[in-house]
Amino acid sequence: MPVLTRRIRLLALATLLALAAGILLVALVRQPGPSAHDAPSATSSASQPTSFSPSEDPPDETEVLLAVGDIGFCDGETDEAVASLASSLPGSIALLGDIAYPDGSTTDFAACFEPAWGPMRPRLHPAPGNHEYETPEASAYFAWFGAAAGEPGQGWYSWDLGAWHLVALNSNCAFVGGCGVGSPQLAWLQADLAAHPAECLLAYWHAPRYSSGRHGSLTHTDALWDALVGAGMDVALAGHDHSYERMVVDGVREFVVGTGGRSLYPFEDDALPATEIRHDDTYGLLRLDLGEGNYVWEFLPASQPAFTDVGSGDCG
Repeated sequence: MPVLTRRIRLLALATLLALAAGILLVALVRQPGPSAHDAPSATSSASQPTSFSPSEDPPDETEVLLAVGDIGFCDGETDEAVASLASSLPGSIALLGDIAYPDGSTTDFAACFEPAWGPMRPRLHPAPGNHEYETPEASAYFAWFGAAAGEPGQGWYSWDLGAWHLVALNSNCAFVGGCGVGSPQLAWLQADLAAHPAECLLAYWHAPRYSSGRHGSLTHTDALWDALVGAGMDVALAGHDHSYERMVVDGVREFVVGTGGRSLYPFEDDALPATEIRHDDTYGLLRLDLGEGNYVWEFLPASQPAFTDVGSGDCG
């Protein structure tokens, strides 16, 4: 009997040890990872890049749009550096005006813009700047770009890129019958927006509606801005101020990208309350990766200091 009792006790002890080992193994295997509170924030920020680098190849459902203004200049090489950067990247290119300095003439386009940017002509989608109108009726601009610039005498048009509807406008209102109520451009814009109720909407032109740069916020495009906001505009692009600025106004993320090579202007006034980030010391361009319901931005430098700005947002 004592031998049997001892065996039973040993068997019970072995069973208890086996159960304890099993419980410990399960606990180790099911050890929790970081909780949602520990995960990186998804908030758009220059200091919080997205899960892939926009300068790499984007996912298949994403379209790339490069954007920059204030570009072609014969007396320097910074515009050529920006062109070289653009040529190394995929995607369509929105030109944000002041494309060929100083006067947007046939000679300016031939000598100061075409050598560096001409090979990318099929990728270019321009908006005219005020320097293009130093040549009467911006005739050299419309001649160089042809149908890609819209109707001569107008300069506005729209196109689609993936899930996004893009609208190019002419902020030289005095030369095209105005931009306010009753103007041809506003009437066209309202009709275009009604005909293309896209989930994601981007618009671009030369003179920024909001800016803390040298030229500041320009109100002559108010009616165009209001129509776009009413249609759910997600992103707006502009140039004119030779600096980089990102802000959010009326729920729209606006980028000023006048860093195409002509020159850089130092900021002389305080940032706007809506400004998220700004920089006035680096040439470069903005890359946008436009997805279905979202977008990623990255400012890519073409000169030193190597400033960059990366983030993401939703559309629709």
